[in-house]
Amino acid sequence: MRSNKQIMQKNIKIQARNIGVNEPVFVIAEAGVNHNGSVVLAKKLIDAAASAGADAVKFQTFIAEEVVSINAPKAEYQKLTTDVSESQFDMIKKLELSQEDHQILIEYAGHKNITFISTPFDERSVDILLDIGVPLIKIGSGEITNHPFLKYIAKKSIPIILSTGMSTLEEVAEAVIILKEAGCKDLILLHCTSNYPAKVEDCNLRAMKTMADSFNLLVGYSDHTPGIFVSIAAVAVGACVIEKHFTLDKNLSGPDHKASLEPNELKEMVYGIRVVEKALGSAIKAPVQSELEVRDVARRSIVAKVNIPEGAVITEDMLAFKRPGVGIAPKHENLIVGKIAKQNIHKDEIIKYENIK
Repeated sequence: MRSNKQIMQKNIKIQARNIGVNEPVFVIAEAGVNHNGSVVLAKKLIDAAASAGADAVKFQTFIAEEVVSINAPKAEYQKLTTDVSESQFDMIKKLELSQEDHQILIEYAGHKNITFISTPFDERSVDILLDIGVPLIKIGSGEITNHPFLKYIAKKSIPIILSTGMSTLEEVAEAVIILKEAGCKDLILLHCTSNYPAKVEDCNLRAMKTMADSFNLLVGYSDHTPGIFVSIAAVAVGACVIEKHFTLDKNLSGPDHKASLEPNELKEMVYGIRVVEKALGSAIKAPVQSELEVRDVARRSIVAKVNIPEGAVITEDMLAFKRPGVGIAPKHENLIVGKIAKQNIHKDEIIKYENIK
């Protein structure tokens, strides 16, 4: 359930959309680098995200020389999905998009009525994104201890979504303090398990509530598990943002395609999220309008078990409890027993207060 502290956190407006409690979940379709360096493929990813009903499509913005040293090794999942003889630098260098590419894509996303956002990995990339007019900055989990970078972004006075994979609660706390002290006023945290794919048993979705309670911030979930179920479950636990990798084809070459949803799966996930958020409803325990007719049919009333003559003192053994529930509820039996029948009451007749004295 969403904590009281989280409910106190103000909602955050991104373009025409409010993000927060009692608002529709903000679904980010994470294209990442699944464009393989092609603007044509990137546009197709935008098409797929918009068609699936996502609120935003997110890419990754970086200048390889600023992010990775020449001889940096690949992660194990990257070794399994790309050329093992290729360095991490060479792998990501092929996946760069220029500022001109970004401008083309943000304009294209606008035509498709979907919000374009990106994760920058260096200061020059932050500036590129601000220059093209992104409405928020998403910070990846790997930067949570990169305090100089966090400060640089926070000083730009733009809403921030911060992923917290691989982090302790203390590290998250440090990052939150850094961001707030540097000027960030609108901050959302994403719980995350940084493995590709992540094991379901490693997700710890309840950690979202821990973060919401600890920091009084809106919290969402960045999902790296196979399939759609964990994302949908995260909404039920209280996520106000869901981020999920997707691709046009899991068999394409590149580091992230295998751990991504295909377009039909993304569409199914968005649909499932919308169903679950409707089901969450309010915290008020009360019958809804559609239950009232059923209540009358399903509940019971006090009826005469036998013919009760006028003037008889009503005893417990003269009463039965039967449907429909439009009369006196069985819980009020004590208000009937010992009273006198004002008129003849026939067997199976619902007893009313005006029948007794």
